[in-house]
Amino acid sequence: MQIDPRTPTTKNPPEQFTGDVWLDPIAFPREDGQRMVVAKVRFAPGARTAWHSHARGQTLHITQGVAWVQSRGGAKVEAHPGQTLYCPPGEEHWHGASADSFMEHLAMLDHADDPAATTTWLEHVTDEDYLA
Repeated sequence: MQIDPRTPTTKNPPEQFTGDVWLDPIAFPREDGQRMVVAKVRFAPGARTAWHSHARGQTLHITQGVAWVQSRGGAKVEAHPGQTLYCPPGEEHWHGASADSFMEHLAMLDHADDPAATTTWLEHVTDEDYLA
């Protein structure tokens, strides 16, 4: 067994996020063949990711607040604590807090064969699309 030291919370970069978003890593690959990555991500009201996709998909489990999630071409979905959403591999999507609530989720995904290709970041979500 290994007990990890606490890692500092980091603020996510504005190139990939709108508003204030903080990340706490939970799990990461430790040995050959492992791919799982888990992080606790906290969004201030109105904060959100840019459009993006994941090579092996992504699971989001809402732990606090109100989440807004949208797949490209689909309707915006509202999710609440205890709900889990799955975005399949390659599906372009964004997620974030509603306009008037903080939101926290667990983000779970598997690294691609090349970890640098795990997430493909795209353009920012416009205010118009976010509020639609």
